[in-house]
Amino acid sequence: MNHSPNDLIMLFNDLFREAYRTELVKGTDEPEYVPASGPNRPAQVVFAHGYYASALHEISHWCIAGEHRRTLHDYGYWYCPEGRTPQQQQAFEQVEVKPQAIEWLFSLASGFRFHISVDNLSGGGAANEERFRRNVRAQVSEFLERGLPTRAQAFFDALATFYGTGEILRERWHDDARRIAPLYSESGHLQEN
Repeated sequence: MNHSPNDLIMLFNDLFREAYRTELVKGTDEPEYVPASGPNRPAQVVFAHGYYASALHEISHWCIAGEHRRTLHDYGYWYCPEGRTPQQQQAFEQVEVKPQAIEWLFSLASGFRFHISVDNLSGGGAANEERFRRNVRAQVSEFLERGLPTRAQAFFDALATFYGTGEILRERWHDDARRIAPLYSESGHLQEN
């Protein structure tokens, strides 16, 4: 299956450019969110280096940002680059659960392989990678049971339609869940919190 970021740009912009005055844009460096700067200047969700996975991740952040947050550069969130202290990494992992869960669902809907990210390669790595993986998995399960936020659901549905994955989503979810964050019954050994 071909995964072109241009398809994501088309789908996102078709859904959200007019209704939310927001467009998805390929960036050359770090991802960022740039709020609208005037009546003819829409907000921009900028993803890194034209990477498909980066686009899915940045769209995930946008889909859960509230109306006020969408008026602020990078949604007004603190961001500390790689090389975080254990405390900074723990805070990062707490705020990344929902965006990574949504990104995982977007990946499933598009038939794209999802990789969980602790985004701290030059630091000490994850604060607790197993717990983070289980928390993201639990959030995906909750979204599947209760539904996604409105914009995330619209994009998820558009991806599933575009890539024709609707019939196999549940099966792929179970396979992916075992690969990314196996539970005791799936892995054969106990994982502690």
